[in-house]
Amino acid sequence: MATDRSRILSPTQLNVLARDLLEGSFAGVWVQGEISNLARPGSGHIYLTLKDGRAQVRCAMFRAKAQRLAFAPSDGMQVLVCGKVTVYEARGDYQLVIEIMEEAGEGVLRQQFERLKAKLASEGLFASERKQPLPALLRRLAVITSPSGAAVRDVLSVIRRRFALLPVDILPVPVQGKDAAPQIQQMLQRADASGRYDALLLTRGGGSLEDLWCFNDEALARTIAALRTPLVSAIGHEIDFTLADFAADLRAATPSAAAELLVPDRDALLARVQRAGERCAVAIRRQTLAAAQSCDRSFMALRHASPAQRLARGRQQLAVGARALQRLRQQIIGRPSERMATLHHRLQRLHPAAAIDSHRLTLNALATRLQRSMSARIVHARQHSDGAARALLALNPLAITRRGYALLRRADDAQVIRSWQQVASGERLRAELAEGRLLLQVIAANDGQNPTE
Repeated sequence: MATDRSRILSPTQLNVLARDLLEGSFAGVWVQGEISNLARPGSGHIYLTLKDGRAQVRCAMFRAKAQRLAFAPSDGMQVLVCGKVTVYEARGDYQLVIEIMEEAGEGVLRQQFERLKAKLASEGLFASERKQPLPALLRRLAVITSPSGAAVRDVLSVIRRRFALLPVDILPVPVQGKDAAPQIQQMLQRADASGRYDALLLTRGGGSLEDLWCFNDEALARTIAALRTPLVSAIGHEIDFTLADFAADLRAATPSAAAELLVPDRDALLARVQRAGERCAVAIRRQTLAAAQSCDRSFMALRHASPAQRLARGRQQLAVGARALQRLRQQIIGRPSERMATLHHRLQRLHPAAAIDSHRLTLNALATRLQRSMSARIVHARQHSDGAARALLALNPLAITRRGYALLRRADDAQVIRSWQQVASGERLRAELAEGRLLLQVIAANDGQNPTE
């Protein structure tokens, strides 16, 4: 034990030294364990404990990193974390500050699967253009699977029920474990190279992602994509997808569904054969009828080509020609006289005398219309003038003076006097009579109610 007391450290200084030592030695360490004591306070940080069967370590994941998690961690979950080991100085405890957190086990496999799937898809390995169509009717089928699994029993049961005459070869391979993928790959290559099979079926029953992992092998997927024989994959349950499913020409949800896709139903096939026979019978009857009609047409053509028929047609053509010649003769002789009559009629219509007579009639009609219009306008103007004169006479103020009235005006400015209020006593007025004028002087001006003033 050291006895040098020349440097005495405080707890804070000791924790700082321990923190620097741990962070320098354990930066970017990966740890896998089970989550316990998970806490997510309002600050957004995550606090938890990682444990295994014999030990545990406290961990913290700060909010900036916790917000980027693609899953929700919970107690009991197996996770794989990466971070740095440090010291929490307030308590003197060491802890792991987590930078990265992933789901362990299946979560890691799922990430590997997605990365490999994206890689192969970018190369066009899963493109629909390279998929091969299945044959309409198989002559021989190869089933690549485990001979002791439930999948092979389901496939054979469906084939026996639908079409028992189809030859089926079971090519045994392991369907789980690290050695399964190379053996499946070799069996597929052998079956494809043999040329015996119209289609291949790669199948197995359901299981976890780890159980089905051999079907996510990159080399196996590339082998499936390179096969010349169409391949159907039916691996796992309906919700399970592997790289082999994406690389195959067709993916079935279950082994039984794959068998139904590959093998026709016997009753449906018999119905198709019956319909094909009926179509053949109809085609034979149609061809027979067409041949008989062709024979009839040939017979009629032969009769049409006989000398008697040709002579009769010649006489008929001669009669038609004679009638046409007669019509032409009549047209040649009768056409000049008809044309002469037409030209004479047109000349008569175009003679100047006829045009002059027509224009004269038009001129006379226009003169008559003009005379009537002028007379009417004169009468209308005279009536308008008389009415205006009468109106003017009625509005003439001098016309009133003829009935004994007088028009009073102020002498100096000739303003018309309409009320007694317009004049004053002693003012001079001028009265216009029917005959002559008078010069008057106002003695008194009132409203007429007091005549003494």
